[in-house]
Amino acid sequence: MSKTTQDEIKKPEPVSFRESFIYWLKLGFISFGGPAGQISMMHQELVEKRRWISEHRFLHALNYTMVLPGPEAQQLATYIGWLMHGVWGGIAAGVLFVLPSLFILIGLTWVYLSYGDVTAVEGILYGIKPAVTAIVVFAAYRIGSRALRNNVLRAMAVLAFIAIFVGNVPFPYIVLAAAIIGYVGSRFAPEYFKAGAGHGASKETYGPAIIDDDTPAPEHTKFRWSRFVIFLLSGLFIGGAVMAWLTYTYGWDSTLARMSWFFTKAALVTFGGAYAVLPYVYQGGVDQYQWLTGTQMIDGLALGETTPGPLIMVVAFVGFVGGWTKEIFGPDALFMAGAAGATVATLFTFLPSFLFILLGGPAVEATRGDIKFTAPLTGITAAVVGVVLNLAAFFAYHVLWPQGFDAPFEWFSALIGAAAFVALFKFKVGIVQVIGACAVIGLAYSLLL
Repeated sequence: MSKTTQDEIKKPEPVSFRESFIYWLKLGFISFGGPAGQISMMHQELVEKRRWISEHRFLHALNYTMVLPGPEAQQLATYIGWLMHGVWGGIAAGVLFVLPSLFILIGLTWVYLSYGDVTAVEGILYGIKPAVTAIVVFAAYRIGSRALRNNVLRAMAVLAFIAIFVGNVPFPYIVLAAAIIGYVGSRFAPEYFKAGAGHGASKETYGPAIIDDDTPAPEHTKFRWSRFVIFLLSGLFIGGAVMAWLTYTYGWDSTLARMSWFFTKAALVTFGGAYAVLPYVYQGGVDQYQWLTGTQMIDGLALGETTPGPLIMVVAFVGFVGGWTKEIFGPDALFMAGAAGATVATLFTFLPSFLFILLGGPAVEATRGDIKFTAPLTGITAAVVGVVLNLAAFFAYHVLWPQGFDAPFEWFSALIGAAAFVALFKFKVGIVQVIGACAVIGLAYSLLL
């Protein structure tokens, strides 16, 4: 247990909207490592260092976003921003989490399509991929050490891993089963499913937080039917108006109109994060609409893995390549066509995420102390630990055996990954520094070959 200092026991001063805006903007540029790494990064900064929100409030919000379709890390940022500064705080946090990634991917995709050669970044990719794998493993450890407080929850994590890794059970079914187990278990053995209960719960304290366990719900987080209706109609109006304008201007069979509808559907089936929706996007973007080729899809995923923001931002790559390939503004305006496609794909992929938080957040805050509602979320968190471990295994396979088990083992990638994990676990090096160092090592190694 860490020593107690005056700074640790003193409650932090309230944070202004400007200060939080700067933090979310910074996060948008450094949020590497996929959802697990991003969630870990937010926990380190907001719970441990700045103490804007307590451990239990953070995990409660995380549990809710895990249930939703869409990018959970971006939704978690939106939720915390909304909790601290209302609607505009949530919108700022969610938008800034995505916007830098959109601009970066637009630039990288333009270079990729213009010059057809990404060999200059192959070495950097070689170093970053094992680092990302180490970040995911480390994040699974951190989440598991907090969430798996007893053997029942640990067993649920193991079963979730077996279900998705061996049985290939779809993520929504795992979430549903974990929620049912949590709800039923709370009726017969509530001590195993209490939020924050269990051995060691008090050890994970970082001092009083601005939004602490016993902090009353702010006025803007209380449920009001008038707010619910306004938010719902506003979201439907924004999406419907843009979709109607695209259809009226370019026609329903146009690339942009089809993208608006396709990525809206994609946003509603993305349970389990980016990798869960990749088959759907691949089927639509490659097979159905021919916006891009299968090889381009893989390259886009590689670019998405090395840029900040949610991994699901690969949709921006798909949209850019689709607009470019279809020459929607003519052969002399390919960049504008690609940027329009990327923007449309991003808008319709993320719009539902804001609605889910603004509409459901008040209900989540109202049920925070009710075990009937918290127990299913506790069960889901336990299952998610197993799912994150599966993601780590998925990464490790593709990094260490990129050509399959019959091909040679990538021993240098294994060394980079092991070094990255040791840096994170033992020496507490920051995630951004680890990624930067591994990128340099990968680049140097590729130049020496």
